[in-house]
Amino acid sequence: MLKKRAGYNFAVSAAAVAAVFAVAAVGPAAAQERNSIRWATSSVDSYGYKVAAAMVKISEEALDGKYTITVNPYPSTTGAMKAAMDGTAEIGYTADVGMTQLYAGEGGFKDYTPAKAKLVHAWYSYPMESFLATTAKDAGKYKCWSDFSGKPVFYTPAGFMNWLNFMRIYKALGYQFKHVQIDPKTQSDALQAGTLAGSVAYTTAGRSLAPYWKETEVRMDVKVINPCAAEVAKLKAAGLAVVDVDPKVAFNKDVGVTQIQAVPILFAYNVRPDMPEDVVYRMLSAFYKNRESLAKSDPGFTPMAQNFVGMQVQGINANPDIPVHSGMAKFLKEHKAWNDKWKIAK
Repeated sequence: MLKKRAGYNFAVSAAAVAAVFAVAAVGPAAAQERNSIRWATSSVDSYGYKVAAAMVKISEEALDGKYTITVNPYPSTTGAMKAAMDGTAEIGYTADVGMTQLYAGEGGFKDYTPAKAKLVHAWYSYPMESFLATTAKDAGKYKCWSDFSGKPVFYTPAGFMNWLNFMRIYKALGYQFKHVQIDPKTQSDALQAGTLAGSVAYTTAGRSLAPYWKETEVRMDVKVINPCAAEVAKLKAAGLAVVDVDPKVAFNKDVGVTQIQAVPILFAYNVRPDMPEDVVYRMLSAFYKNRESLAKSDPGFTPMAQNFVGMQVQGINANPDIPVHSGMAKFLKEHKAWNDKWKIAK
């Protein structure tokens, strides 16, 4: 009996070992079935990274668990765009102004040829509004944006979309763009020391300030300098919008104006044409379905929640000659928002 039981135990143990090896063999195969999507964003302390991280779960569920999505930060938005176009990522953080410069071969995209393919329209997610500010003690020196022309200004980190936004603003106005690159965390020190004449601030959806600007506001008093009426007219004539931002919503202190006048940009997470149509369509459909809950979790999503489809149309219309991903085209056609003048990427 003892011998039989010992033999039985050995047989059970052998079966268990075999089962372990069988599971181990199946594991890698199952893992291989899950495709990888690398989502390139700006730095980890940016709003762009925060949004991408918040969308991972929704995206993976929308894709039935067949994809593993990782969010990979880059030093700048331009860097994130190039990562997606060069094949080290599949989704690239960008904005309407970034897409304009990419296809025009300007700025950070001068003489640039993607290793894979250029980004195309895929998903527009939230607006940001760029404007100028300076120290309260020096505010009397500046009446218009022209007063900052040729002076040292921190236009947000080089390569960021708000930086690109002010490049196109100055181009429209004919002003000299003199950027001083600093660590955003040192912005308050640089402004108070006079190293900077001013700095570009920005809100997300007219509400949230960037984290480093919140820190600046705590450490010092700032004043917003609005564009003069002639500058507003010139910007609008160049096709740029000028919107009002409530300073009491954006700031905790008085910034010297009853309304902040800012030039908005529309941020996106775009892809190459070779991304499967069904992937983009499923993700867009999931974001649309969850738009209300996203807005409740983060006010930056409020404009998208209010008019999700309209925001996609606005993003395409900012650069109507740029092709639209077939998955986005399918989504817009389903919602009766497709324009036959647009091109579908191939």
